Amino acid sequence: MTARVVTFIAALFIAGTASAQAPQVARTPWGDPDLQGTYTNKYEQGTPFERPAEFEGRRIEDISKEELAELLKERQDEVLLRTVLAGGDPAGNLGGPLHWQDFYDVQKGSRPWFVIDPPEGRIPPTTPEYRARQAARQAARRGRGPADSWIDRSLYDRCITRGLPGSMMPVIYGNSYEIVQAPGVVAIRYEMVNEVRVIPLDGRPHVGGAIKGHMGDARGYFDGNALVIETTNFRDESVYRGASPERLKLIERFTPVGNNKLEWRVTVDDPTTWTRTWTFAMPLTLNQDERIMEYACHEGNRAMANILSAARAEERAIAEAAQKGITLKPSDIPTAAEGER
Repeated sequence: MTARVVTFIAALFIAGTASAQAPQVARTPWGDPDLQGTYTNKYEQGTPFERPAEFEGRRIEDISKEELAELLKERQDEVLLRTVLAGGDPAGNLGGPLHWQDFYDVQKGSRPWFVIDPPEGRIPPTTPEYRARQAARQAARRGRGPADSWIDRSLYDRCITRGLPGSMMPVIYGNSYEIVQAPGVVAIRYEMVNEVRVIPLDGRPHVGGAIKGHMGDARGYFDGNALVIETTNFRDESVYRGASPERLKLIERFTPVGNNKLEWRVTVDDPTTWTRTWTFAMPLTLNQDERIMEYACHEGNRAMANILSAARAEERAIAEAAQKGITLKPSDIPTAAEGER
């Protein structure tokens, strides 16, 4: 057998192997990879964002299937133990109804943690510029309490936004997303807070720096079967993890990986905030039973009224106690949005 024939057979074998490994992706009538459908990542809600201390010195690829299965079982057991009180008290005065909550599928998760780069699974250190920026933000709030006004609450508390990438991070309910495609454009719908992103694919540049949004300004393209979205132009009040709204760039990749799944991979790039770029990833599972439902946030947002009225009642109690020579401290009301990462 000649060297030329051997080379030809080897090339056929390699091509056949690659074809067998790559998932078959349907095409839209206009030729783009068809990623349309309703997806969920509710199975990943128990997954830690960074590598837990118990896995010090290990990478994701070092975790065996057996270890991951045991880890997911432990997380599922923890979730089930918490569900006894998850719906609040028997009278329904506290907590939310259990039928809202995606509690019972943690064992279907697939990751020991989300950060994949750096390989050690930890977010890189922040820069001095970031720390100075955070100090300035804190100074601007000096003298204000966590519930002096509705503007002191998070944008999630106020039913405005969970931002990007927060809007696709798994939480206790509402973990449904829909991808819709048309020629030259992709739209992504998010159930929680009714976010919608419309992403041009025609190569147009980003809008000018003066135009900013809670979900940024997105531009996309297909790299093979993967949808790549680059987003800039964020607002200071909702920018991810306190990054610079002018310098932050998020690069998302939605890659078909087979078994009705996309890998959602996000690279975070802001040299004024972190000492290097970093990336996290998780699967999105195609599941048409998880269709997006109405998220009537403003109509049902009793939490805002309750938080503010409770803060005013506490202020009156502190003032009355002071008249009697008793010093009371105000409560520490958390302001972080549920599910913020």
